[in-house]
Amino acid sequence: RTTLWGYAAEEKLTLEEMLKVRYQGIRPAPGYPSQPDHREKKTMWDLLEIDKLSEGTLTLTESYMMMPSASVSALVFAHPQAKYFSVGQVNKDQVQAYSDRRGESGVEGTERWLGSTVL
Repeated sequence: RTTLWGYAAEEKLTLEEMLKVRYQGIRPAPGYPSQPDHREKKTMWDLLEIDKLSEGTLTLTESYMMMPSASVSALVFAHPQAKYFSVGQVNKDQVQAYSDRRGESGVEGTERWLGSTVL
């Protein structure tokens, strides 16, 4: 954050402060309220060529769990006004539109991955 991004070069947070999210910005991750569909982790994985970059040491299971289990992934937004949000409840027509954009033939898989957000 402070070296590669350079936006908070003077920041000197302790590990405890980092763990308590005292830094500027947000880091929503697949499976959380702002990004409930874990399958989007695969999209990120492919765009970043993680298999190639990690030389096969990081993998995704069929349920999109990352291995080794201590691995994490997230979208990181450093803007000072970035705030966490929740997708909230999703109507059936929204599920259908999302499924269509993903190129899926039905909504069953999408409903499964969106879980309790579907009305």
